[in-house]
Parts: sequence; structure tokens; C-alpha cells
Amino acid sequence: MNLDTSTLTAQENYRLLNGGVTPRPIAWISTRSKDGVDNLAPYSFFTVASCNPPVLLYTQVTQRSGIDKDTLQNLQETGECVVNIVNNNLLEKMNATSASISRDQSEFELAGVEHSLSSKVSPLSVTDSPIRYECSLREVISVSDLPAGGTIVLLDVKSVYVRDDLYSNEGINQQFIDSVGKMGGDGYSPTSNYVELNRP
Repeated sequence: MNLDTSTLTAQENYRLLNGGVTPRPIAWISTRSKDGVDNLAPYSFFTVASCNPPVLLYTQVTQRSGIDKDTLQNLQETGECVVNIVNNNLLEKMNATSASISRDQSEFELAGVEHSLSSKVSPLSVTDSPIRYECSLREVISVSDLPAGGTIVLLDVKSVYVRDDLYSNEGINQQFIDSVGKMGGDGYSPTSNYVELNRP
């Protein structure tokens, strides 16, 4: 079956992109509003944009309401965030933080997520996240403000936390991160079955 995207609805295209580009890493992004409310929300349209300089990229899909999510609003107000990597132990709490709550409530409190101070930015870090990227806002690029459109957010990485047992030979031991990927719909993919192949 070959589907012409120009004949499909935005929701149909969303399901095809969301369900086929998998598994996707999850950026569990913590921000702080200008009023001091700590926000925590997951984004699975997420990757590395550059290593020199170190830049991360995530995409906010435009909500039907057209209103930006708290994460982007906070980033534009304060310019800082932490990208917390999700492992299997954090999966249920991460999922709980995807709930829609009022702007003056904190997802840290809602989901009972343990937090700690960050080293270079004001937003809190997820204490049990095995890898954390402290970032400042680099650029916001609007692709489309239509429902299910996208806003690309580029983040300059200022500091990287790696749990001590994961750091070896100046890198991260992939086998023991136990990170979780996002599938389509409500699906997730654990990385417990790790495979390594030498490049030819």
C-alpha cells in the first residue's frame, strides 16, 4: 500500500509518521517558568542536531488548541532546560507527566519524581535519570502552526551528567543505560536486548 500524504488528514499523517519512525528516544524535559513553577514533560520527536557545537533538537507538535506547551513557553521566557534520559525504572513516572495539568502545577509533584539541583541551569534535574543534558535555548523554528504542525527547538548543551557506573573510556556504556524508546500510540520499546555489530 502506498499512501499519498496530500490526500490524508493531519491526524492520518501523524499516525503514519508516529507509528513508523520508531523507536524514538525520549527527551524528558524539565523547565522552570518565570514564576518559579517546575515543569516536566516528555517529547519523543528528539535527536542530536550537532556535536560541534553540541546541540540537541526536539520538536513540539502543535496542539489542536494552537497554544504552546508549557515547556516551550518556559524555554522562551527563561532560556534554560534539562533533557533527562528515560530508563525502564522511570517509565511509569515519565508517562504520568504527560498528563495535561494547569500551568501553575508541577509535574514533579504530580508524579512524585525525585529531583535535584542542576549544575549550570536553574531548572531541576530528575535525580534518577542516568544521563542528563543541561541546556540553553539556541533557536526556535516554526515549521507549521497548524494543528499537528511542528515547532523545532534547538538546545545548546552546556553540561552533561552521566551516572558513574555508565561512564567508561570517555564514553557511555550503552549496555547498562536501560533506556526506553517510544513507539506509535501508547507503545514503548525497552532496550534490554542490546546488539552490537562492527562497522565494515
